[in-house]
Amino acid sequence: MNPHFVELRDLKVAFDGVTVLHGIDLTVGPGEALGLVGESGCGKSVTWLAALGLLPGKASVTGSVKVDGREICGGSRSVLEGVRGGRIAMIFQDPSSSLNPVLRIGRQITEALTLHRGLSGEAAKAEALRLMDMVGIPDARRRFDLYSHEFSGGQCQRLMIAMALAGQPDLLIADEPTTALDATIQAQILDLLIQLRAETGMATVFISHDLGAVSQVCDRVCVMYAGRIVEQGSIEQLFSEPRHPYTRGLFDAIPRIDGPRNRLIPIPGTVPNPKHLSAGCAFAPRCAHAEDACGWQRPALEHQDDGRRLACFNPVAAARSAPARQMMLEDV
Repeated sequence: MNPHFVELRDLKVAFDGVTVLHGIDLTVGPGEALGLVGESGCGKSVTWLAALGLLPGKASVTGSVKVDGREICGGSRSVLEGVRGGRIAMIFQDPSSSLNPVLRIGRQITEALTLHRGLSGEAAKAEALRLMDMVGIPDARRRFDLYSHEFSGGQCQRLMIAMALAGQPDLLIADEPTTALDATIQAQILDLLIQLRAETGMATVFISHDLGAVSQVCDRVCVMYAGRIVEQGSIEQLFSEPRHPYTRGLFDAIPRIDGPRNRLIPIPGTVPNPKHLSAGCAFAPRCAHAEDACGWQRPALEHQDDGRRLACFNPVAAARSAPARQMMLEDV
């Protein structure tokens, strides 16, 4: 029996001949929570948009995407529609751009129930109200016929989660779901995702640049840079002892709100333009640990003795955890 619900193998994406995703290999097991982290533009969202066939027609997608062992990469519309919503659902960071402003919320949720589960009429309404209650919408029956602009930003995100749950998916992909929300509402949405995973058993992919949020939600983490995975391991491994210089740099740039005030250490330079990547490690121009070989030879993502995967010729030596990492690990 295949232990993985979703398998991506050598997934590549190019736009107008420019490659932006360079052979992604990752898996998501049943009930697992996987985090994808990295700076904006590193390929986190593109990975899953490509996997679900949601990129525009000008995108070239190659590789393998298997769901329960069935290949869907390059599949027909009917094959992809059989996966989207019903097996894998996706929510985005700006619910206002995903909710239809001229349709009542109740209708939008019942349409999803009709599409994915064949419910209609009073049965669909009853299930929609149950989902609204489940995600914490107060007085759901009265608010069933309201429009999206009559809800707060946090409530709109909860409604998007309710719509995603309408198809009873095995995997929920949450793409920066808390970015546009204030800190209190962010915490509530994270708690909701954790609660829903515990109650339904669905797997979760949490895409974020917020390492603190990832530490609360996920079991395992993939760190992406310039369209590649550079480090992958458990929460405990990466948060207690990050080995890739880029992963270490992400942690060193995190401020802490308690304890001594230490100067933050930014990562120098900028993310490279995908049109001008060198033959070597894409992070080498920004890396204090780079060697000559890093400039002309690209390190492969290889398994390490502790079980993680790492793409680096000169990884960071084991050291004491930085305060920011210690603080987040205590919350895991």
